[in-house]
Amino acid sequence: MEKEIITIDPEICHGKPTIRGLRYPVETILGLLGSGMSIEEILEDYEDLKRDDILAVLKYASKLADVKSVSKLEAA
Repeated sequence: MEKEIITIDPEICHGKPTIRGLRYPVETILGLLGSGMSIEEILEDYEDLKRDDILAVLKYASKLADVKSVSKLEAA
């Protein structure tokens, strides 16, 4: 069985989702991509990351954004 790329460990980065148990939170990589960095630029800056790591981050974010429905909450 292939080891999960996106991991959650309470002992690493306060339990935030990270890449392969390294101290690279998913949110950090998404922020870099959102700022305009390309996958290649990120890989140049973070040599221990792989292209599949970045793609796994994007897939993870895609699943989080996959909202089935939205309901309006009434104020109390």
